[in-house]
Amino acid sequence: MDMMKTLTRLVSAFGPSGCEHEISQVIEELAAPYVDEISRDVMGNLICRKKGSGPKVMFSAHMDSIGLVATHIDEKGYVHVGALGGVHAARALFTPVRFGSGVNGLFCTSGDADLSKLKAADLVVDIGAADEAQAKKLVQVGDGMVYDTPTRTAGNRVISPYLDNRIGCLVLLAAMERLERTDNDLYFVFSSQEEVGTRGAKTAAWSVDPDYGVAVDVCGTDDMPGANHQVSALCGKGAAVNVMDHSVICHPEMVARLEALAQEQGIAVQRSVSRMGGTDAGPIHQTRAGVYTGGISIPCRYIHTPVEMADWGDVEACVRLTAAFAGCKLERKHGGKAE
Repeated sequence: MDMMKTLTRLVSAFGPSGCEHEISQVIEELAAPYVDEISRDVMGNLICRKKGSGPKVMFSAHMDSIGLVATHIDEKGYVHVGALGGVHAARALFTPVRFGSGVNGLFCTSGDADLSKLKAADLVVDIGAADEAQAKKLVQVGDGMVYDTPTRTAGNRVISPYLDNRIGCLVLLAAMERLERTDNDLYFVFSSQEEVGTRGAKTAAWSVDPDYGVAVDVCGTDDMPGANHQVSALCGKGAAVNVMDHSVICHPEMVARLEALAQEQGIAVQRSVSRMGGTDAGPIHQTRAGVYTGGISIPCRYIHTPVEMADWGDVEACVRLTAAFAGCKLERKHGGKAE
């Protein structure tokens, strides 16, 4: 798999929360050679199963991105917006955007706006329309939009919008490609609506009813300018094994198993502890009678901005660790009990 080419394709696919149809089609095409069956549920989750007679293992990487939605079109033709997920308005200002229809625009705001207090609702999109009538021929209330910045490399790192979490989707796809024979019954879930409340993973986990769950996502890093130690992972130091964040305290057995696999196979790992944020691990670990749940994260700088950054070495470590857990010998555990 050409990792850069595949990531660029994933990032280019439209898919803000609630509008995941296009990105799910791209992932389905990429995943099809490596699994036995693919299905979708009511929430729009894409569930790719590699059948086995052993324990059920559910990997979940959310395929939706943050974005914005058109809420009003004014008489001058500007499109007013609301947020889909954690949009930082000041960081989005003057960033190019695109709608699902292909219409292009640019985030702007009034000239007297206080940038220190800017909210998503203060942003408007200039789509080049002369007036309201022309704008309404191009955009309708309810249309979604995403950042339209490029994907490029910088040394051994990649800069792109929506590494959160298209790079997690890349990790699952690459792990599926490399996976050797295993008895485990594997479910690779590309979940919907994570950015607005981990909604897709909740229904997917209920349906799959796994013995083990692993959320594959990005995590913040403690090596950015002015870092205040809200997170522990560092860019370029390997796969981050999640210990806890705001949504989950990962099961100690899962943390230990992931670290042991990394040591056995010479995979660079580090621990991730975060005082904020969350992943699909949150709803997975609380499903039914509980699920043995862990997390594998790609350390990522500048999350939820139009220019996120990750290290390719960390991505490779996450691919190897994901494939290692998918293929390892596991005992069946259902409802939190070994069978």
